[in-house]
Amino acid sequence: MKHIGADQAVVTADEFDREPTAAELNAIAHEMPVIRAEVELLDAQIITLDRTPTELDQRRIRRARRKVLTARLALSNMTTMRIPGVGA
Repeated sequence: MKHIGADQAVVTADEFDREPTAAELNAIAHEMPVIRAEVELLDAQIITLDRTPTELDQRRIRRARRKVLTARLALSNMTTMRIPGVGA
């Protein structure tokens, strides 16, 4: 069986085989509070998967949901800030 793929990495390089640009890293940094809050909510929900949630678990989930909403609101209020090279 003969392999017909290109041997050079430059020819077969994909758009996704590159490092993130500075603008993309900056966008991720701005979204990091939302990401952290969502991870905290997910952690609180995972804890309750294999048992009946206690009152403490329910409070933890409610607190995490509020934190996610607060972080999303803060991020959406930064709409006047433009990050060059990211988004439309």
